[in-house]
Amino acid sequence: MGLLDGKVAIITGAGGGLGEAYAKLFASEGASVVVNDLGGARDGTGSSGAAQAVVDAIVAAGGKAVANTSDVSTVDGGKAILASALDNYGQVDILVNNAGILRDKTFAKTSEEDWDAVVKVHLKGTYNVTLPVWNWLRDNNHPGVIIMTSSTSGLYGNFGQSNYGAAKAGIYGLMRVLAIEGARYNIRVMGLAPGALTRMTADLPGAQNAPDNPMRLPENIAPTVLYMASDLAADHTGKVLAA
Repeated sequence: MGLLDGKVAIITGAGGGLGEAYAKLFASEGASVVVNDLGGARDGTGSSGAAQAVVDAIVAAGGKAVANTSDVSTVDGGKAILASALDNYGQVDILVNNAGILRDKTFAKTSEEDWDAVVKVHLKGTYNVTLPVWNWLRDNNHPGVIIMTSSTSGLYGNFGQSNYGAAKAGIYGLMRVLAIEGARYNIRVMGLAPGALTRMTADLPGAQNAPDNPMRLPENIAPTVLYMASDLAADHTGKVLAA
């Protein structure tokens, strides 16, 4: 028996890093997983077959997963991600908003384009994917869990990340509001502020020491998200966990 037997999970940005670790762990715990990833570079440009590669690995290990390459930064992309879950598995139980990009610069050097791109993927992307899932859960009286990815950059600040920090602080605020509104619908909403070593963080200050700290590896942060998504955390909502 797995912790997520019979559950259907959508994980955005799951073509690598933390999202990939979540997808593989969720599948090993019995969930059917929609692996969403546009497949772009760290700054959001380009595309690749990252989502399908993760699906292939999950299926080879005996799990269930489908790939989705929709863009979370668009309303239509959010709707298409939910459609992948419904078309393939008939329901959705868990959403992990994990997709993100970085365009780090000091505030004085941050262009409008760099500001808008980061906010559009992180903050608006969380809205775009959460809204259709939220409405489906509510309209079908279906209990669910929504996990949003904030950051210490948004909670405490970090040099050179004004756009990213603002978006992540906004996600924290959204999480707090939806935790209140979701109580009547049995929708739990939680946040995560991860400190992982991934391609997103590899060249940030202090990251060079991360290999000496195995707890910063994505596979060692993923169990925290598994706990949050599982019935073990049924009494928890409106909280941010740092991992």
